[in-house]
Amino acid sequence: MTDADEATPDVLGRRPMRADARRNYEKLLAAAREAFAEAGMGASLEDIARRAGVGIGTLYRHFPTRQDLFEAVYVDEVEVLCRAADDVADLPPWEALAAWLRRFVGYTATKRAIAEALNHQSTVFASGWKLVNAAGEPLLRRAQESGDARPDASFDDVIRLVGGVTMYPFADPAQLERVLTMALDGVRVRPGG
Repeated sequence: MTDADEATPDVLGRRPMRADARRNYEKLLAAAREAFAEAGMGASLEDIARRAGVGIGTLYRHFPTRQDLFEAVYVDEVEVLCRAADDVADLPPWEALAAWLRRFVGYTATKRAIAEALNHQSTVFASGWKLVNAAGEPLLRRAQESGDARPDASFDDVIRLVGGVTMYPFADPAQLERVLTMALDGVRVRPGG
């Protein structure tokens, strides 16, 4: 058993096996992610079911409580973010780190919407954070070893910096990209700089 297997919360153990049930589960997760990003934790479960094209009974069969749905969306978001580290691993060190941190910004939009509902001392939250660190820290270390990232920056420093960028919503995606680039410039080592 790997560390990732040990850290994966029980939410995954409840995933259905039938193909149609799996499709409904995935549609519900996608609809919930979208609804939570738009309306926060108060998003209507009926609206989530409607967006997914299923009945409310189907939603409750998969997620008996609102908390179960919050946790499942969180776990799914963590898994996507962790897979993204693998997706960028073949890029040059700085490009890999910057690409992954841009995906982290997208992840924080949904995570922030459900953060209120998650107990930050819970196993689900702690396991997810452990997986995010395991995915992102090697990217930072590689960028530091190549001389592209500040050697004095810890992964926690970088996550706090990038996470700070997402504290306030941006109406213009170009402004978000500009501000994120400025933050990343604070981590990057420039030749002759």
